[in-house]
Amino acid sequence: MRRLRLLPLVSGGGRTVLNLLDRIAEGTLPAEIPLVLADRDCAAVPRLRARGVAAEVIPWPGDPDAWAELAWPRIEAAEADLVLGCGFLRLLRIPTRWLGKVMNIHPGLLPRYGGKGMYGDRVHKAVLASGEQESGCTVHFSDNEYDTGPRILERRVPVLPDDTAESLAARVFLAECEAYPEAIRLFAEGRLRIEQGKVVIR
Repeated sequence: MRRLRLLPLVSGGGRTVLNLLDRIAEGTLPAEIPLVLADRDCAAVPRLRARGVAAEVIPWPGDPDAWAELAWPRIEAAEADLVLGCGFLRLLRIPTRWLGKVMNIHPGLLPRYGGKGMYGDRVHKAVLASGEQESGCTVHFSDNEYDTGPRILERRVPVLPDDTAESLAARVFLAECEAYPEAIRLFAEGRLRIEQGKVVIR
């Protein structure tokens, strides 16, 4: 298993990246994080810098193409092996050469409750409003649409009768903390292949 250079993209608090840093520190995730990019001056930036991680802000210029023109040179200069959406709320334009090397984690069971504007508590509120008996998270390869790329794996959690969006979110996040490192390890082991638009785990 090779040691990956991960490059997370963030828009919020950075909890997903902090979880990955913890897994790296305990030796269960063969990776390093040379750089994190944010689209705004969010809480993740000082938190990650406090952990010794370089975190840069590339302010959102108004459209995905313009941000991509600024971000991809930084990503490639960092010699990243895998780009990770970690609470990144923008649409990332992905060059053809990077397809299959960009992952995202979604706080719901795709393809349900995905798409533009469906993130965080919006997903959990929609799950509760629908009367679903379970929710979970999905790790997928990103393409150039919201939440439509090939799915790698999912983890399911029950929806309890007295759940609020906050309590459900907490349970889903615990599942995310296991699912994302597992998907990254599969990538590091060379076990993920995209065939006819679907992920095959070897």
